[in-house]
Amino acid sequence: MKHNSINVLILGSGGREHAIAWKIKQSPFLNKIFVAPGNSGTSNIATNINININNYNSIKNTILEHEIHIVIVGPEDPLVHGLHNMCKNDTDISNVTIIGPQKEGALLEGSKSFAKKFMQKNKIPTAKYEKFEAKNIRPAKSYLKKMPPPYVIKVDGLAAGKGVFICEDIKEANRVLEDLSVSSRFGEAGETIVIEEFLKGIEMSVFILTNGNSYKILPVAKDYKRIGENDTGLNTGGMGAVSPVPFMNQELLKKVETKIIQPTIKGLKKENISYIGFIFFGLINVEGEPYVIEYNVRLGDPETQVILPRIESDLLELFINIEKNSIFKNIPIKISELNAATIILSSGGYPEKYSKGHIVTGCDDVTESILFHAGLKAENNKHLTNGGRVLAVTSLHKKAKIAIQKCYSSIEKIHFKNVYFRRDIGKDIIK
Repeated sequence: MKHNSINVLILGSGGREHAIAWKIKQSPFLNKIFVAPGNSGTSNIATNINININNYNSIKNTILEHEIHIVIVGPEDPLVHGLHNMCKNDTDISNVTIIGPQKEGALLEGSKSFAKKFMQKNKIPTAKYEKFEAKNIRPAKSYLKKMPPPYVIKVDGLAAGKGVFICEDIKEANRVLEDLSVSSRFGEAGETIVIEEFLKGIEMSVFILTNGNSYKILPVAKDYKRIGENDTGLNTGGMGAVSPVPFMNQELLKKVETKIIQPTIKGLKKENISYIGFIFFGLINVEGEPYVIEYNVRLGDPETQVILPRIESDLLELFINIEKNSIFKNIPIKISELNAATIILSSGGYPEKYSKGHIVTGCDDVTESILFHAGLKAENNKHLTNGGRVLAVTSLHKKAKIAIQKCYSSIEKIHFKNVYFRRDIGKDIIK
């Protein structure tokens, strides 16, 4: 492994992928970064390649053409559909390191019922649950009657963060069940439904990078999912994040490690599931006890934009050595003492209907924050909106309050039609 020798391909087009490229760009081991399909932000620091990341042949050709050593899979779809397995079984590219689990491990995110059963088997604390078939909801309705409200109803498969319903009363819960049984808006993902008890507490996000034996705990974050202030309104992909979180003390982190992280790694080993990549633990702190709400098998968005700037170690060095456990285990992970905040600028109307193609100005005037592009494209030397979440504005400071203020003063310089952002990100942690 020589300096300036590694070629990396990042799959995805959002703020998360821009942040990963930004972080890897700092490594002395890097030769070239390619991002597929990427966005206007990645095009400034890497080479964008316009391919469909769910098309295996396009990915294989890209790997061969650009002599790629490491592929980092941003979103969950290609993992759940077995991209890692296909690469490993293909002798032309089987020596390439894929950061992201094989299909079997990706089920932790790809199937809620698989994840719940896995947690039950491995005694990992999580909410009580049952699973049901969407086409026969009578048993599901009877199950609701035995539970106190509120109710949590989830579609089993991938639904881009939109398949979770929290219902305040039984009427609303029955309505959701009926809707899921007749509408096919989630396709196959909605054929099985999981109902679980509601846990009350504070949510937080813990990430690890693992090779299935050793793991590194990355900075802890909290994200803000709802579109409206004070966590009201529809769920989104995420409207902002902060890291670290004040309520995650050493004692709680120790519990997360012994009751959740270690049993997860052991459980995967027990089932002979080889796992290389990130695991996101969506946790809830219930009176000092951590419970798992969900697993993701990749980095979250916008949490990536708030945790990567706090990692002082060379992320690429970790990726290069991830399959060599003895080396990987001994590479220390250094985390900055600084606080980070990320605020998302979105298109008015998101997460429902919104228009694209509006000119974005002021990005070049931002000096206090890092801008990670998401739904943004460059055309004729202009920036145009191209998605629901347009930009992530990230700032760092010794004090959380000032990191958040820096984000908001940077936001004042950025303009586009119908821009929307939450004005209360991080308020709950700086009371």
